Amino acid sequence: MSESSASAFHAMSREDLLRALEMFAKNWLAHDGCWFLATEERLGMEAAIELDTRAWKQFAAAEAHRIMTTFQVPHQGGLEALQRALSLRMYSLINAQRVEWSENRKRLRFFMDVCRVQEARRRKGLPDFPCKSVGTVEFETFARTIDSRIQTTCLHCPPETTEGKYCGWEFTLAETEVDGFGLRPIAAQNATKP
Repeated sequence: MSESSASAFHAMSREDLLRALEMFAKNWLAHDGCWFLATEERLGMEAAIELDTRAWKQFAAAEAHRIMTTFQVPHQGGLEALQRALSLRMYSLINAQRVEWSENRKRLRFFMDVCRVQEARRRKGLPDFPCKSVGTVEFETFARTIDSRIQTTCLHCPPETTEGKYCGWEFTLAETEVDGFGLRPIAAQNATKP
């Protein structure tokens, strides 16, 4: 960081720094949208979604790694680590979101209550962007980067959602046991037995 930019941010109040974070998050999302629209115009919707999916898979892993490193979120830390990491994503600054735990704390549900992308489309009278395929790869990758045992299930996501809803995801830990090769999912281990 150059001396002048470092000085500008070091001199900011807490409130100004929080506003800057929100602005950066909005800029990040605007860039994502501009990139997608330019790709769609040039190559069509199908190709744009395919490329968007590939980009989100890479970004979700990078974002999860940076969150774990920056905020000491433990790798293989289970659903609790995932909850903390989800709260530290760029989305959390600009989209209303919430989590719900099952009574036995074996399932974590994440809901995007307000999605800036879909809200903008709705204001323009456009149908929801069909983001389920992209979101599935994004959330699976993010969760498995935090803990490779985490299984991700889409509860609802455009185009398969009721009016007024955005996306909802459920996360669980695969049952595992220790063998001579380390910690492995029980289903995968049993599938390899003759």
